[in-house]
Amino acid sequence: MKGKREEAGKKDRDEAVYVISVAARLADVHPQTLRIYERKGLLKPARVRNRRRYSEADIERCRLIQELTQEMGVNLAGVRMILEMRDRLESLQSEMEQAKRALQEAREDAERRLDDLRRSFRNEIVPLPRGGLLPAVPADPLRLLRGKRKER
Repeated sequence: MKGKREEAGKKDRDEAVYVISVAARLADVHPQTLRIYERKGLLKPARVRNRRRYSEADIERCRLIQELTQEMGVNLAGVRMILEMRDRLESLQSEMEQAKRALQEAREDAERRLDDLRRSFRNEIVPLPRGGLLPAVPADPLRLLRGKRKER
């Protein structure tokens, strides 16, 4: 259930609702800065009727770009590389979580099948009275028929 809540939260973060002037104010940058970041491929705002619409995720990304450039002295080419690595890392983490879920499901399925198999064997076991043995079964049941043919 936690996964669905996180998914809904991510969907809200990615919903493109802010026009450029509001997004610029929220990110504490000039609207032209957002246009430059888009031209450089650092931001990809959605387009609604050919107008830019920014999401909360876009604004967070803009703030990160600002932090990298102003506080850490990284140029825009370096920022692009950092953002690409960050995006790839998030993608790999998501893939890993999916693989973990798939592995857990496979484990649970294997355990269920093993339990079913064990239960089916228990049903086939027939208790014998103490000291009692089953009648001996000849090693070769056709041996009796061959022996009768020779007697004729």
